[in-house]
Amino acid sequence: MRNARNGLLVAFEGIDGTGKSTQISLLADWLRAQGEDVVATREPTDSAYGRRIRELYLSRAGVTPEEELELFLQDRQLHVKELIRPALKAGQIVLTDRYYYSTAAYQGANGLDPQDILARNRFAPRPDMVILLTMPPELSAERISSRGEQLNAFEQLAYLRRVSEIFASFSSDSWLRRVDASQSVSSVQEQIRAAWHCLCSPEEP
Repeated sequence: MRNARNGLLVAFEGIDGTGKSTQISLLADWLRAQGEDVVATREPTDSAYGRRIRELYLSRAGVTPEEELELFLQDRQLHVKELIRPALKAGQIVLTDRYYYSTAAYQGANGLDPQDILARNRFAPRPDMVILLTMPPELSAERISSRGEQLNAFEQLAYLRRVSEIFASFSSDSWLRRVDASQSVSSVQEQIRAAWHCLCSPEEP
């Protein structure tokens, strides 16, 4: 069992269809089996802001990119205040399905400056680790369609290509781990667990 006073924050990022929810569930179960106290969460949340964001999945008409971004920022402020910070203070492990890298990528693809978006998220705790699941947008769209789902306003192929390019542009910070999500579910999870071991057992200088 991990020996740490403070909690840990792990964000799962990537374009739609990369299996973030599946991988979070597998990691959470694995960590809990080891006696860890895990909180699995997601963005958008179920707040009023999050519900409004989900309405945009059907149509983004009538909302400017800046107004859309403001919804994400308001939703995250509540998420940080009401769940993330308290959980970290209590020493829990927080696994979040999307965080501010997704906002920068998706709203950046909507015409805003990704670096400016990241700067406006400085109120949010930096993740201890970001798992960036990568996949060709064409495969992502195919996966979504294979589930019998129609591509929503955030999942159109041309849009996903722009989002993917922005994700690829993020600098390789020490806390950002890229994992090829086109592999099998078990192979992806194996790499995520290896990244977790590196996080909790850093090499001695």
